Amino acid sequence: MKRISLLSPRLANQIAAGEVVERPASVVKELVENSIDAGATRVDIDVESGGVKLIKIRDNGSGILKDDLALALSRHATSKITELEDLEAVASLGFRGEALASISSVSRLSLTANTEGQTEAWSVRVEGRDMEPVLSPASHPTGTTIEVRDLFYNTPARRKFLRTEKTEFGHLEEVIKRIALSHFDINFQLRHNQRVIHQLRSAHSALEKDRRVATVCGPAFLEQAVCIDAQAGDMRLWGWVGLPTFSRSQADLQFFFVNGRVIRDKLVSHAVRQAYRDVLYNGRHPAFVLYLELDPAGVDVNVHPTKHEVRFRDSRAVHNFLFSQLHHALAEVSPEHHLISQNLAEKELEIKAKDNTAAGVFAGQQAIDWSQSREHTNGVASDKTEKPSIFQTEDTPVQYASTPNKHSSGLASKRWEQNTSPSTQQVSEKIAGWQRLDNSAEEVWHELQNKEVAHGEVPPLGFAIAQLKGVYILAENEHGMVLVDMHAAHERITYERMKVAYAGEGIKTQPLLVPESIAISEREADCAEEHKALFKTLGFQVARMGPETLVIREIPAILGKQNVKPLVTAVITDLMEYGASDRIEAHINEILATMACHGSVRANRRLTAAEMNALLRDMESTERSGQCNHGRPTWTQLTMTELDKLFLRGR
Repeated sequence: MKRISLLSPRLANQIAAGEVVERPASVVKELVENSIDAGATRVDIDVESGGVKLIKIRDNGSGILKDDLALALSRHATSKITELEDLEAVASLGFRGEALASISSVSRLSLTANTEGQTEAWSVRVEGRDMEPVLSPASHPTGTTIEVRDLFYNTPARRKFLRTEKTEFGHLEEVIKRIALSHFDINFQLRHNQRVIHQLRSAHSALEKDRRVATVCGPAFLEQAVCIDAQAGDMRLWGWVGLPTFSRSQADLQFFFVNGRVIRDKLVSHAVRQAYRDVLYNGRHPAFVLYLELDPAGVDVNVHPTKHEVRFRDSRAVHNFLFSQLHHALAEVSPEHHLISQNLAEKELEIKAKDNTAAGVFAGQQAIDWSQSREHTNGVASDKTEKPSIFQTEDTPVQYASTPNKHSSGLASKRWEQNTSPSTQQVSEKIAGWQRLDNSAEEVWHELQNKEVAHGEVPPLGFAIAQLKGVYILAENEHGMVLVDMHAAHERITYERMKVAYAGEGIKTQPLLVPESIAISEREADCAEEHKALFKTLGFQVARMGPETLVIREIPAILGKQNVKPLVTAVITDLMEYGASDRIEAHINEILATMACHGSVRANRRLTAAEMNALLRDMESTERSGQCNHGRPTWTQLTMTELDKLFLRGR
């Protein structure tokens, strides 16, 4: 048996490099994060051959003292933490002290730095088997320059795993994009083979931040995104979330940052999926750029060598905060918000065309509080005479009232109300009792329509003009033409009202004649017993009958004769992994969605002008009306500019 011996410094560093340095992109990530921690306001990245031949990073940060240069290339040498208390609340991007030593063990690395207090700059490089640092004087302004040449030259097995130059540069470019999105106040320049790829100037104003996001994610994302900024306790969530209609075939436009650090976390992904579940088309992925800020002591970043993963100390609170804020932000999107965003984009183009110096004025306009704009619009709408509803029947009058939405931070939202709380059955009966309005109602409607046009108060979705092939509604608003899929729109309206009705009457339970038992692990049984009260609020009565046995005595009445064992097991799995679960609510919503789909107006159903206009008004006051229950869009807008382009007008 071989004797135990210490590894050589180079071999130990190369083993560490196997965890930290996966490809050129990994090198760039570690070195750029060091520049940011050094307080740099400008970072230049110059690479050749996808980063395999050369990676050169220069910054204007605080630099490194001459006496610390050799130590900087040693393992576990860092200036960012000194004791255990620092590790428990890390505020810097790097802290392990392994990056430079690991990178220098698999490449030819030179480090040149200067500080404000030094009269000259110094350079250090490591040579030989024992990686002895060699110092030499150099010429360099305040800051640091690192050159990494011939990556993996001494580990050919690792080099064989590298992909083509284009692929490796693609990964490297993605790293720069993520870092640029997390630090708006820093100038970034990326050059590949002596050609400038990205020149990102520092962004301080709201307009400049929008431009950087548009540069990195594309203008289409910014045009189809909703701004969010919410705070609860010491947690703040802000950024941009893409509309459900701007979904992707893969998760390639998802950026999430925790205290400025790029992360990929399954808890975050689960919360986002839940928020989009009701509006996203099956198999599609949402797009977002989100920033979570919280106390550094509330997140553990020391769980992975590359620091891509984190662990939240109160994972349940973080999950619930993310889900609730994103869910509400998506619910509040209405046709009016689409038009506001469109107006802002058109104004920006006009201002740019007239005078580039007027961009600051537009930035001020763009900073208008969305809630004020919405409240003002809702306030105006509430003063108008109410219009007949397509759900109105003679025996049960329906009224619209501007009441605060409990989910929307004080925003005004029109709610469908009755004198008594409607039941699910009553809503279904109203759906089945869809009726054409008589001629007198149409006359009243046209009178109201003419009055609104005379006062210049055209609703966001405008007024119906015609019905196309019994499927689509053509409407005209201030911006041009609106095209509505009447079945999809009515399906969402019906679905949201059924959810409100179901929530109003509460979850009715029914006892099982023969209780059902579930065989699970002891750990799962402990979790179910701990969350017995939660199951009770969801309509389930579960009891523990043994170390690895649960029995179900009551279930929600709406589930009927369905097999609830897999549902209970899935809820327990979610509780163990994420600390929360909404699978039961999601399952109930699926049933309501099916009922709403079958109860909505079908194709080839001829509607009167009053019915079509009433449907448009209902869309404007319904949450998530931009998508049907299956995630398909319910309406689209064609502006006069877009129509003119189709017919080459103005050329």
